Amino acid sequence: MHEQLEALQIYIGGTMSVKIRMTRMGSNKKPFYRVVVADSRSPRDGRFIEQLGYYDPRAKEGGLKLDVEKANEWIKNGAKPTETVKKLIKRVEENEQ
Repeated sequence: MHEQLEALQIYIGGTMSVKIRMTRMGSNKKPFYRVVVADSRSPRDGRFIEQLGYYDPRAKEGGLKLDVEKANEWIKNGAKPTETVKKLIKRVEENEQ
């Protein structure tokens, strides 16, 4: 009974770990990435909570679109961005100024 209560608390949001990370899309040798908010236990290209933007490393211009306001809101609520996503957020913030 106690284990079921713990599992329910985790499911409701008691200790769920949320990450802001990238999921790989595209075909072979032509990747692009979506920046998403996902449960840390889900697989890289699996289920996600919300999509915040995209990143195309092959594009010369306009390959990065990211909603920084939503990202900062998620971070304020406890989501942890990966190192790559931190760099992308910083790049978008610098370009906006």
